[in-house]
Amino acid sequence: MSRSEAPGGAARPDAIRRHNLALILGEVHRDGALTRAELTTRLGVSRSTIGALVADLVALGLLEERVPSGGHRVGRPSHVVGPHESGPVVVAVDVDVTHIMSAAVGIGGEVLARTTLSTGGRPPTPEQVAEQVAAAVSDLGKESGRTVLGVGVSVPGTVHRHTSTVGVATNLDWHDVHLGSLLARRLGPRIATTVGNDADLSLLAELSRGSARGCEDVVYIIGRTGVGAGLVVNGEPLRGRDGRAGEIGHNVVDTGGPECHCGKRGCLEKMIGDAALLALAGRLPEPVEENVAELFEDARAGDPAALSAVRTSAGWLGQALGNLVNTLNPQRVILGGSLSGVLELARPEIEQALEQYAFDPGHPVELVLPRFGVDSALLGAAELAFAGLIGDPAQK
Repeated sequence: MSRSEAPGGAARPDAIRRHNLALILGEVHRDGALTRAELTTRLGVSRSTIGALVADLVALGLLEERVPSGGHRVGRPSHVVGPHESGPVVVAVDVDVTHIMSAAVGIGGEVLARTTLSTGGRPPTPEQVAEQVAAAVSDLGKESGRTVLGVGVSVPGTVHRHTSTVGVATNLDWHDVHLGSLLARRLGPRIATTVGNDADLSLLAELSRGSARGCEDVVYIIGRTGVGAGLVVNGEPLRGRDGRAGEIGHNVVDTGGPECHCGKRGCLEKMIGDAALLALAGRLPEPVEENVAELFEDARAGDPAALSAVRTSAGWLGQALGNLVNTLNPQRVILGGSLSGVLELARPEIEQALEQYAFDPGHPVELVLPRFGVDSALLGAAELAFAGLIGDPAQK
């Protein structure tokens, strides 16, 4: 089936048009500004068809065209098609124990404005999150000067993908929270709201235009107060029956280890999470971002206690990676959050432990940093919120 055809064989012209509109918007959303010639090649349709489709997307206020200036091209230059400078935005929200970060994000993933509310290390309640999201929609919409189409929210917990219900978010002390419904009551029917797990959404952002692009078997592990994993196997996201796949932070790695919020002892997040890193270095256990950043800064400067904490954490991380490699056989593992700092400072210790616990230590797995750093979960939440528009621009 060519890319210009709609799924399911013969299709009505309107269905084909809508399908092609989605393809064009998706290409620009993922790759940024493209020429008409590039779009013609990618979609495999005629130049006149591309011109008509782009005109439709311009009329919808989603894309805009410009003629390249400068250079010494022979003949008529191909128009460049990019996101509209006044196009719609979504509000992306990253909820963690230490902060609630919100951003207005445009087509193409550009962050136009952002705000961060520190929680002081105290987990926010669902009501506080809903209040902050409602405020962010109002404030960021005004600051960006754009229409807000929807909201995507990242949370460090299990999320039922059909109901946006947070099943268990241990570090937030949330259980069976109907966050999607709570947000809908605050925002009203005009603003569509979606909720996802932070590791899953971090991977979604990296798959779209980051360090996971082109990988069909990839794992994203996020380390903050808690630890979780986003998983893609054979090109498909692996979430489990009710959104609990990837909760590796609660895999027991040391039965004699410290007690976890979940009630078990020696969970992985108690060995490599932010609080564990600080405790290993003999520092205040409050896992706010400033404390963790200071620990890594001191480790880079050669502080013995900080370096020892990072290297000890690296050993536990390598053990966990060995188990993941044995189970999923990924091509690439992306280490985000504070685990990025562990990889930067203690890659040899991670790799040594990985080789010790992997079934086939000679079989390589790529350990990489996320392209978007601490913004991966935030940008993944934006991708979630944009999904409806990208899938059917004519429904705007």
